[in-house]
Amino acid sequence: MGTSSIINRAAGALLSAALLGGAAGAASAATAVATFAGGCFWCVESDFDKVPGVLETVSGYTGGTVENPTYEAVTEGNTGHYEAVRITYDPAKVSYEELLDVFWHSVDPTDAGGQFCDRGDSYRTAVFFHDPEQKRAATATKKAIDDSGVLKGSIVTPILMAKSFYPAEDYHQEYYVKDPLRYRFYRFGCGRDNRLRSLWGKEALRGIKEK
Repeated sequence: MGTSSIINRAAGALLSAALLGGAAGAASAATAVATFAGGCFWCVESDFDKVPGVLETVSGYTGGTVENPTYEAVTEGNTGHYEAVRITYDPAKVSYEELLDVFWHSVDPTDAGGQFCDRGDSYRTAVFFHDPEQKRAATATKKAIDDSGVLKGSIVTPILMAKSFYPAEDYHQEYYVKDPLRYRFYRFGCGRDNRLRSLWGKEALRGIKEK
């Protein structure tokens, strides 16, 4: 069974539970927020900007204890922060479960030491939930993929409560647009897409639509 079927089944069960619990009204909000850490935030931002229904992405730092951290401090590893992306989306066009599906298939969730060529705690993966429904969805999809045996290793990505989010410096925002040649060189040289294809096969980067 492919991971699309696995995640769809998990999402269907969550939706049924939400409807029975009277939580359907929460989905009527005009916008919602998701926060993911997936290694280099340039790449995560670029990927999610190509997901239909995503309205805005912001690269930043979260999960640590230092207020207003700088890029240099975060990459040195003394702040506890992850490089992360805050995603504002339209729930009428894309569900949180669909965003999770994109996230899992755009990272290596079996890597505890970073992502691709970027090593260190700040480059680890994480899902930061903003409410109990997001926590349930993230936990369910993580378990569904783990139980499926699709991946050779176990998922080590933690599901964490969202903390204060600090936007990164201006030059990091939409870096893939501001300096496309260097961005593409970095992404290729880091081996991100090759590793994703090796890990996920044809399902790598699923849900990301080139514009």
